[in-house]
Amino acid sequence: MRLSVVIPLMNEEESIKPLFKALKSTLSGIEHEVIIVDDGSSDATVAIAKKYAPDNTKILIFNKNYGQTTALAAGIDHAEGELIATMDGDLQNDPADIPAMIEYLVENDLDVVAGRRTGRKDGMFLRKIPSRIANALIRTMTDVHIRDYGCTLKVFKKDVAKNLGLYGELHRFIPVLVQLYGARMAEMDVKHHARKYGVSKYGIGRTFKVLSDLLFMVFFQKFGQKPMHLFGTLGFFAFFLGIAINLYLLIVKLTGQEIGGRPLLMLGVILTFTGIQLITTGFIAEFIMRTYYESQNKKPYIIREIVGKKEP
Repeated sequence: MRLSVVIPLMNEEESIKPLFKALKSTLSGIEHEVIIVDDGSSDATVAIAKKYAPDNTKILIFNKNYGQTTALAAGIDHAEGELIATMDGDLQNDPADIPAMIEYLVENDLDVVAGRRTGRKDGMFLRKIPSRIANALIRTMTDVHIRDYGCTLKVFKKDVAKNLGLYGELHRFIPVLVQLYGARMAEMDVKHHARKYGVSKYGIGRTFKVLSDLLFMVFFQKFGQKPMHLFGTLGFFAFFLGIAINLYLLIVKLTGQEIGGRPLLMLGVILTFTGIQLITTGFIAEFIMRTYYESQNKKPYIIREIVGKKEP
């Protein structure tokens, strides 16, 4: 099987030469191509990559920094292999793990093998602890049970990788996208090395991005094809609660009591109009979803295999 190795890079000039050397030595027995995606580097990354790139290498050079998710998406779009591996270009992922991951994928008839970093060589307080908290939170909210969501080293079958729908900052949620696709996925232990060159592009500030993206992924996972189930349920609950409060206040008013200054009146009105807005939003979201599928002739399902006698 031909393999495509997709590697996003940004300001990794010192890592380029040893990266190519490691890829050549560990993948020499596998027909492969390497796709380097430069994500707006401001150092000599591109020049060094051009100088040392083997013949089987494509270099995609962005005009500016778009982020790791977009870089991975671009590399996958240009990949021609039946299998696609993704990895970081900072030498912390080890390409020597890729052959074993391919073997594991084939032997177990899987669609995706995700790396699980053992003996992770990162800082405890700024990287490991936030990562563990994030992993636990993602597992709980998405019900996708893998241990290491942050490991870029993965091997995919081509059809899965090319249909993930990567955009924004969703590279952290590739396992969730894989589950939404209905692919068969498993984890395996991979090596993790300490960073030798350059500086990490990630910090504690990414925590808030992860939380924001997690909320979107939970919505997309549970209500992506049926948004009315969320907005309609919330809308009807708020609407009828508001109506109930207003009816209660109407009865109170008919008994001769003053209700104009009651905060409960304001709550009843707000809930009523909020319910109407949520229900309307649900209708709009349903129309958008219908337009998304019908305008692009997309299907809301994926057929893995058709078994049966073909018509003559």
